[in-house]
Amino acid sequence: MNIEEVNMYIDSYKEDLDKAYDHLIDEMSTIRAGRANPKIVERIMVDYYGTPTPINQMATISVPEARMLVVSLWDLSMLKATVKAITDANIGVNPSDDGKVIRLVFPQLTEERRKEFAKDISKMTEACKVVCRNARRDVLDEFKRMKKDNEITEDELAKLEKDVQKILDDISAKIDKSSEQKQKEIMTT
Repeated sequence: MNIEEVNMYIDSYKEDLDKAYDHLIDEMSTIRAGRANPKIVERIMVDYYGTPTPINQMATISVPEARMLVVSLWDLSMLKATVKAITDANIGVNPSDDGKVIRLVFPQLTEERRKEFAKDISKMTEACKVVCRNARRDVLDEFKRMKKDNEITEDELAKLEKDVQKILDDISAKIDKSSEQKQKEIMTT
């Protein structure tokens, strides 16, 4: 058995699973749970002198109160364009500006909205698991190819399949735990 090649595939597999998990966590962080979170507006792009630029690269975003974000632009000439970009992003709040800063006041979440967010989290979680299962399939296909080419034995293939499944089970448990925590946070905050 070529240990280096097998380890390379296993490491790549683990890396793919970690990327999928990190992406899920990043996606879930954009869902607000009754309190303001700067990540909600970080991805909003503003036309900054002809270049689409994320808000967090052109302003300071602070949370002075639990349900309020304040966006302090470094270039005040971009105030109207930023207000328009936030409005167009349809994040559920209407920005207000006083000529210097933009304030976003988040309303209290309704029970219906909380349930919608929980469904969104479930969809994100399932999409993440699909990515993980696809990564498992890809690495197992490589090991089966190695078996076919007589690079590994049937017993080694069986052991690798168990190892790959254990890695997937571990990340799936981690994904489920994070998803449950976020859903609980949304339903109780």
